[in-house]
Amino acid sequence: MAGSGTDKSKPGADLAGPVVILVEPQLGENIGMCARAMGNFGLKRLRLVKPRDGWPNIAAQRSAAGADFILDNVELFDSVEAAVADCTLLFATSARAHDQAKPVVGPEAAAQEIVAETAAGASAGILFGRERYGLENQEVALANRIVTFPVNPAFASLNLAQAVLLMGYEWFKHATGGALPHTMPDRSERASQQQLEAFFDNLVAELDRVEFLRPPEKRDTMLVNLRNIFTRMEPTKQDIHTLHGAVMAIAEGRKGPAKGGVLGGEQATRLRALLAERAVGTPDAEGGSMRGLARLLRRNPTDAERLLWDRLRSDRRFAGDFKRQTPVGRHIPDFVSFTRRIALELINAGEPEAVATERGARKAWLEARDYRVVWLEAAEVERDIAAVLGRLETVLGQVP
Repeated sequence: MAGSGTDKSKPGADLAGPVVILVEPQLGENIGMCARAMGNFGLKRLRLVKPRDGWPNIAAQRSAAGADFILDNVELFDSVEAAVADCTLLFATSARAHDQAKPVVGPEAAAQEIVAETAAGASAGILFGRERYGLENQEVALANRIVTFPVNPAFASLNLAQAVLLMGYEWFKHATGGALPHTMPDRSERASQQQLEAFFDNLVAELDRVEFLRPPEKRDTMLVNLRNIFTRMEPTKQDIHTLHGAVMAIAEGRKGPAKGGVLGGEQATRLRALLAERAVGTPDAEGGSMRGLARLLRRNPTDAERLLWDRLRSDRRFAGDFKRQTPVGRHIPDFVSFTRRIALELINAGEPEAVATERGARKAWLEARDYRVVWLEAAEVERDIAAVLGRLETVLGQVP
């Protein structure tokens, strides 16, 4: 997967761009960052005039962030004159005013000229000076134009790589017509008035059920305001489907773990015992009619199960460690921590002997797979949950 916007599987921009000439750069890191900025905007030709620390430079490679294809093709020169000899249009970047009779342009105007020059088959170049004091007068004198940036006059000095990046950005923008590398995917078709009306009718019906639209004298105004919220959105068909689902989910109530049950705690305990007894010796306990019963069991936890699950999720000692499972099947405990390899089983009072035997077999099966099994009495959980959690903390501390 490509990271940070870099994707080598995509073709690079193949454009005839200007030559970037760094005059006596001091730090290898700056050269590398200049190469990175060049790579961002499709510039490939880099020339160095007497780099202070020599060439090649390992610091440049480290800071280039993958722009090795530019560093591998660097051209070295002993003088600025030699480095710019083949340029028919040369720009000198400078933050200082030079008493020289030549045009001073901004980066956008310079980029437009460079695009026109290279389109005609000529060669353009951009001079960048030393980190400490920039270009000297005689070096600026070689250029056809001076480029300066619209910056804060009281703090006009740019980092070398920043200056290269600004020029590269303006050139690439004009060379490509400002085309962006990607856009948002096409949205689905805009929802029809009929679809929007059906959604709104559904929304209003649910709001009426909870008596949201009151007092009666404000109902019409509230409906107009609500309708305008959705018409301003210009929703698509997919948007309407999503909104429909959201409204219905809220209206019907949450169906997640330990929420939204329809059975009381005692009824849920009996259901749990019934399923556990039926699962004993049934090879296909998770199939057929058991699946529906399992879903019912998950939505209707016992009082002990709900209490323990709430504390396991909220207590800092255990939050995020345990998952709640539907205990249907020969090898599925009530709660499990896969990272800590601990399984928790709730034991309800008055369970049949067959269920207890099955629990013992499950414990052996889990322990053979390096899980530690902790049995908890449901009555104890309801009576003193703090003590149960303290015991569990001790067990966790013993896990290697």
